[in-house]
Amino acid sequence: MARNTHVPADTSAPPVTAILARFVSGHASRGWSDAVEREAHRTFYNWLGCAIGAVYHEAATAALGAVRLLQPPPQATVLGSREKVDMASAALVNGITSHTFDFDDTHLKTIIHPAGPVASAVLALAEHRGASGRAVIDSLVLGIDVACRVGNTMYPDHYDRGWHITGSTGMLGAAAGCARLLGLDEKKTAMALGIAASQPVGFREQFGTMTKPFHPGGAARAGLMSALLASQGFTASERALEAPRGFVQVASDKRAWNEVTDELGERFEISFNTYKPFACGIVIHPSIDACVRLREQGITAEQVERIELRVHSLVLELTGKKEPKDGLQGKFSVYHGCAAGLLFGRAGEEEFSDAVVNDPRVVALRNKVQATVDDSIDEAAVRVAAVLTDGRRVEVCVDHAIGSLENPLTDAQLEAKFASLVVPVIGQGHADEITQHCRALASMPDIRTLTALCAA
Repeated sequence: MARNTHVPADTSAPPVTAILARFVSGHASRGWSDAVEREAHRTFYNWLGCAIGAVYHEAATAALGAVRLLQPPPQATVLGSREKVDMASAALVNGITSHTFDFDDTHLKTIIHPAGPVASAVLALAEHRGASGRAVIDSLVLGIDVACRVGNTMYPDHYDRGWHITGSTGMLGAAAGCARLLGLDEKKTAMALGIAASQPVGFREQFGTMTKPFHPGGAARAGLMSALLASQGFTASERALEAPRGFVQVASDKRAWNEVTDELGERFEISFNTYKPFACGIVIHPSIDACVRLREQGITAEQVERIELRVHSLVLELTGKKEPKDGLQGKFSVYHGCAAGLLFGRAGEEEFSDAVVNDPRVVALRNKVQATVDDSIDEAAVRVAAVLTDGRRVEVCVDHAIGSLENPLTDAQLEAKFASLVVPVIGQGHADEITQHCRALASMPDIRTLTALCAA
């Protein structure tokens, strides 16, 4: 008996695998605006800080322990440590560390964290080959474009099905970026995308565990291996993305093919990247921002009888954990985020430690937070009211939280975030040197100058 399908297969889909391969292999170096170039540098810098900052997290320690069992050759740096492992393992571990704190970049249209898979794969390969900073930036821009354009094609249906879209599109971006760095021609780039298309990584069920940051790491490794296989003549379907039984049509009922082709080579998705001021799920950020603003108005935890939130349903779907037990779970609790914002005026990695999540003062305030779904409110907005013990009601509305496209982090704020992550790991001197090198990344003759500084 034939099985039912959600949506009939689209047999007239455009050849998007070939279109993307032609774009990645043939687009001119630095073939974009100064604004795109600036965001490429900011994206790389933000990713680097997140990766170095989490190198001593227990998730990173466990991943590195597993990698050591393979006794890999020293080809690329585990950022923030003295360890060198093979390229694929460096891509894996650096991809894990860059997402462990949930502090990495976000493409808001799809909720993809694109640098994790793409930069982790590209930098590992670039270090081994001694590639230039210019080649790294070119590969990053084009790889992120591929991942996010495919994400645009499927989002939100693909995400709503339970896929962690960072991992399940990241392997395509990593493959594209590495194919570009290797100088593969159009045909071999198409093969790299085709091989990667059979390796989507990650389900949302894993949110709040170490396996969530494994997704971008696994995608980075898969994409790098796909490009290396293609470079040696390994083959795949030429229609791996668009065919009726290809990646997009199997993984999503939404197939907006125009999202791949519209303004290709003119509009770059990295332009829509944002950088988190808070180390947690992006949908919590407006609520934290609102509670920080309450604190700035002089409201204290002791004055609060309750905090009322009105949020979009997606906020509670993704971050509705009322009683998180550890730091990783706290990143998916809007209740904990609000408590941290009001108590500390910030929500960096320290505020999502196990100790803070279980601090009695934090728990007491967290229990006073009440959230109500109101889908007339945008996913990226919140309405917050602090009801005080003296009967007063103080309201804050946030339509564009700090770190959003409309209210982005400044370069100075991004550098302060970088320092907060990196200085505890490798010291102020090295952190300052890395910042200077990242500013001039596009003119760096050999990326190993930078990776050497990133070894503690």
